[in-house]
Amino acid sequence: MKIPEIHIIIVTYNAMKWAERCFTSLRKSSVPVKCIVVDNGSVDGTQEYIRSNFPEVDFTQSETNLGFGKANNIGIEKAYKNGADFFYLMNQDAWLYEDSMEKMLEVFNNHPRQEEVGIISPIHIDGTEKYMDIFLDQYIAKNYEKTRMISDLYFQTLKPWYEINFVNAAHWLLPRKTIESVGGFNPYFFHYGEDDEYVNRVHFHNMKVILVPGSKVVHDGVQLLHKIDFTKYEDVRIEINAMNPNLPNGLQLEKKSLQQSMFKNIITGNFDHYKKLSKKYKKICSDSAKLSSFRNQVMQKGPAFLNLS
Repeated sequence: MKIPEIHIIIVTYNAMKWAERCFTSLRKSSVPVKCIVVDNGSVDGTQEYIRSNFPEVDFTQSETNLGFGKANNIGIEKAYKNGADFFYLMNQDAWLYEDSMEKMLEVFNNHPRQEEVGIISPIHIDGTEKYMDIFLDQYIAKNYEKTRMISDLYFQTLKPWYEINFVNAAHWLLPRKTIESVGGFNPYFFHYGEDDEYVNRVHFHNMKVILVPGSKVVHDGVQLLHKIDFTKYEDVRIEINAMNPNLPNGLQLEKKSLQQSMFKNIITGNFDHYKKLSKKYKKICSDSAKLSSFRNQVMQKGPAFLNLS
């Protein structure tokens, strides 16, 4: 059997805290992997450390901070042109175990409908390596009706894989068909929301997100649900919904919702919040053409936002 070409893409920005564990783990993978790094302007010596200690890494230095999505798109394009069969998007504050990739590939190879597999995720555990990542806990809990994974954990009857609505992009294994059918990250987003928007498109193109309990990896993120700046997330949520191809009139619905909220805050005398909503409404109106264009683009099957030629 042909050994698949797996290209791991890591976007770095001041990654020295995790660099040794992150890149050393790639060398120890039981399945050979190649690594592409796109650095977003680190100032802590990340670039020099990777070049000196991990010369096998294909390193690209961005002159400016492109954000998560655009930097990943550069890595995806390079990996595709180099013949990647699988694209593994991994955060800088993360690392693999020796058999992490092997276990995910085993599930993919045995999946009865490979053409439906859009994103494969291992189990994310936290930096202590003693607990499941709190965000994955949340995603699994929200999918209780679909997966019953918590029940299977209790009765120790875990299945090889579970379909899940969403998992964040700290560890994503994307088959080549996903890149060719769904594309890359939406350039509208700099940080926050890009993985949510991408998963919406995966579902729209009739592909699935699957979770593999037999494969575990580490994501050394802060284990607090409120670490997310929800004021920023609430802002991008509006754009995510406006461009969601699964919502027939997403942009119009978001505008109407903002108008209703503005009216409610005027009536109740909450003028500060009204001003914030008004500012957001004006931005949505001024970006309407762009949002509609992006939505039309992601509805077409193909490598949206990527140059793969």
